[in-house]
Amino acid sequence: MAKAEEYIKKDRELLEETVLSNEEISPGVFLLSVKRKWDFQPGQVVKLGVDRVQPPRIYSICSGNHEQELRVLFNIKEDGYLTPKLAALVPGDKVLLTEPYGSFIGSQKPAWWIATGTGIAPFYAMFQSGLFEDKKLIHGASYLNQFYFEDELDWSLGKNYQRCCSREQSCDVFPGRVTDYLKSLDELPKDVQYFLCGKAIMVVEVRDLLINKGVPYDNIIAEIYF
Repeated sequence: MAKAEEYIKKDRELLEETVLSNEEISPGVFLLSVKRKWDFQPGQVVKLGVDRVQPPRIYSICSGNHEQELRVLFNIKEDGYLTPKLAALVPGDKVLLTEPYGSFIGSQKPAWWIATGTGIAPFYAMFQSGLFEDKKLIHGASYLNQFYFEDELDWSLGKNYQRCCSREQSCDVFPGRVTDYLKSLDELPKDVQYFLCGKAIMVVEVRDLLINKGVPYDNIIAEIYF
């Protein structure tokens, strides 16, 4: 599991950057970009804010580490303070963010990437950084329009890209949750890493399921979205 203290062990300076674009890629889901000024490892995060009144929130970087822009994927939480303000930003507006950090880092090793919702972000960063060889991506969503970046992921990963949809059906999508899909498999490889990213309940359920199927605990690396 990713260590929580990695994200709170010290304050990180919020720096003002200019929004380059803020595209709504699905209803209520936005991809915000600024100029990339730092090197980072795919899978790392930044803290993001719109002012110095409310604390910033942590978001995974959703772009390759060689691209000129640094992007963040977020969905609007109607009762939240930050995301409605982030969604209203237009090119030229200012946003606050920290330098990248974190230990949820992709590599060239064989791995399964397991995500729900906007938890796809760090895996898309890994994909865009060229780390998709020997990887299987499992993405769970409630609705079919929530499989972000699916065309390019499907094109590059083919049979190693598995979508799981719990509330709608399509001929090439598993009908159910990520956990249902994993339960349907007779056997899981024991010698690969399993990266999990999504809400806490999903991460805990998938972690326990993997362990029950014989996956070593040390092979499971998790990032929790709040």
